[in-house]
Amino acid sequence: MAKQINNNNSTETKQEESVEIKKEKNHHIVLFNDDLNSFDHVIECLVKYCRHNTIQAEQCASIVHFNGKCSVKVGDIDSLIGINNSLTENKLNSEIQSL
Repeated sequence: MAKQINNNNSTETKQEESVEIKKEKNHHIVLFNDDLNSFDHVIECLVKYCRHNTIQAEQCASIVHFNGKCSVKVGDIDSLIGINNSLTENKLNSEIQSL
């Protein structure tokens, strides 16, 4: 963005640069249905690792049960890797996918 400054009848053009560092939220963790985990276990993991509140975790667990899968967390790839690892270490069937 160029900004003009008027000093003593002379005009100077000053360049202003704004640098915005933005992490793109272009991935999500998809949780898949299985016959191994209880609703309570899934809800506990979603609260603990995805930072869902209880209602949100219950809704995701229901969606997974009835639809076979649900997107449970959106973010940049770096922030999702640890969360997904925690879910899979707790025997949940999940993976990171691009949006």
